[in-house]
Amino acid sequence: MIQGNRYKKFILLLGDLALLYLGLFLSLTVRYASPPSANLWNQHFLPFSIINLLWILIFYIAGFYDIEKKFFTTLTNIIEAIIAGGIAAVLIFYLIPYFGIAPKTILAIEIFIASILIWIWRKLFFYLLYKTTKIKIFFLDGAEKIIPNFGYEIVKEISAANIIVVSEKEKQNPKTAKFLYDMVLAGKTVIDFENFYESVTGKIPVSIISETWFLENLRETNKQTFEKFKRGFDIIFALLLFIPFLIIYPFAVLVIKLESKGPVFYKQKRIGKNGNVFEIVKFRSMIDNAEKNGAQWAKENDSRITFAGNVLRKTRLDELPQIINVIKGNLSFIGPRPERPEFMKELNEKVPHYSMRHLIKPGLSGWAQINFPYGASVEDAAEKLQYDLYYIKHRSLGLDLHIIFKTIKILLTAAGR
Repeated sequence: MIQGNRYKKFILLLGDLALLYLGLFLSLTVRYASPPSANLWNQHFLPFSIINLLWILIFYIAGFYDIEKKFFTTLTNIIEAIIAGGIAAVLIFYLIPYFGIAPKTILAIEIFIASILIWIWRKLFFYLLYKTTKIKIFFLDGAEKIIPNFGYEIVKEISAANIIVVSEKEKQNPKTAKFLYDMVLAGKTVIDFENFYESVTGKIPVSIISETWFLENLRETNKQTFEKFKRGFDIIFALLLFIPFLIIYPFAVLVIKLESKGPVFYKQKRIGKNGNVFEIVKFRSMIDNAEKNGAQWAKENDSRITFAGNVLRKTRLDELPQIINVIKGNLSFIGPRPERPEFMKELNEKVPHYSMRHLIKPGLSGWAQINFPYGASVEDAAEKLQYDLYYIKHRSLGLDLHIIFKTIKILLTAAGR
């Protein structure tokens, strides 16, 4: 489950970090044919601490801590990530003469040793996690069919279960409530289906929640301090992005104009916080007058998208002009993707609680964007809403940083829509 997995991820991360330092110790021992002296260790500790944190960041971006979806990491994956960090380390050692060292040999030895150590550690970690400590779960009302299996075991007998999952409706039954009370006294953990689904999948089960759920779970007054901090971050980061925007702008103009006629920028109305309509600005990625017959969902391999536009979309560079919207306050960097007004009537009619995603400011990237492929239908919108509601409920600095790092991974792998 997601909440419980945070502890496991932390343990996995601490293990990686400890082994990176052990790798440094062993590398110095191999290099100098004896354990390092205190002076030699201190000389390398600070610069390699920076490199170790860089390696952890690369692991995070590469998805090495997504234990809900990835039970192990191959030796090849680890070596590739550590070599990437090693290249950055070389640049740091040569560009920051403050450290006074440029340990090419030690760095090469550590890349080899640390890769082996971390690979063995991860094999052991996931073996213990998923082979010997599976959580046993009993679904009181048979709802397990719509729950993905993330390392737990579904049992048929309630006596064999560690956790009992029950629906809200069943909890209202006095006999069931008394039975569950006795189960708690017997040492069982009882959790309602909505919270279990949320913790396992990272989304809210929209089809089964009621208006009461919003009253109990969305307390906006508790998020005011976070929203102020987030607004400050948005402004600072948007101003910093003006530099790459100015660099990319002439090249974007050139490739867009060479391939097709029409304006460089594309403006489109979107729905913002509290249902307010605003206009976003993007680099044009489709042929001019692509919607001359009216608004329509974008499709996979959409013939309206130009070659240059496809490159811009894959790298998300088409959205770079939206830093203007961020500065204006229409958009945040992190939040639900803003929807078009033309689709809102149909979405409100067919998707329960869809308008609730407008409780907060929309964003350039978000929890739904990093967990679900590009949506282009009512069904996709309903699926993404589940992630949006999860973000609205749990939004925090930690979750925003997680989304930012995952977005960076998408950008680096050109996994755009």
